[in-house]
Amino acid sequence: MKLKNTIYTLLLTLLLATSVTAGEPKVGVFDVNQSVIKIPVHEGVSVDDARDAMMSKATELNLKNVGRQHVSAELIARGEKSGHLEIFQFCRPTDARTMVEFNVIYAAYMPCRISMVEDGAGQVWLVTLNLDMFIENVILPNNIQRLAIETNNSMLTIMTAGATGEF
Repeated sequence: MKLKNTIYTLLLTLLLATSVTAGEPKVGVFDVNQSVIKIPVHEGVSVDDARDAMMSKATELNLKNVGRQHVSAELIARGEKSGHLEIFQFCRPTDARTMVEFNVIYAAYMPCRISMVEDGAGQVWLVTLNLDMFIENVILPNNIQRLAIETNNSMLTIMTAGATGEF
């Protein structure tokens, strides 16, 4: 009986010691601003000009327009106030296939999106995921890394065209 009590006491002591020393898990600090690229649309460039420039540049770069949601138009149609909010989706089908054949999780990054968002002060912004974080922090085969870099460059080129209104 004494041995049994000793074992229970030892187990209880170990259990309590573990729970006391475990404490709260450390939480990593992540600045969400680093996960996106945000470019202001230049003064004098209208939303229509920015949209047209982006669509033209995407076509020039052989990126297919696979979707567009004019969110603010829908909100306004419902009688709600809204600054401009429009989401553009671009994709090069062969690149998409290459990425998901490498690893299906990359489907979560597709299609590439650029959002055109008007803030409370009336400034229009172009916003997309910062693929640099993905490119620089993941070990990829050369062909996949090259594809990711090319895609990132294409998205930045499209955004620059939209921001400046230049085709």
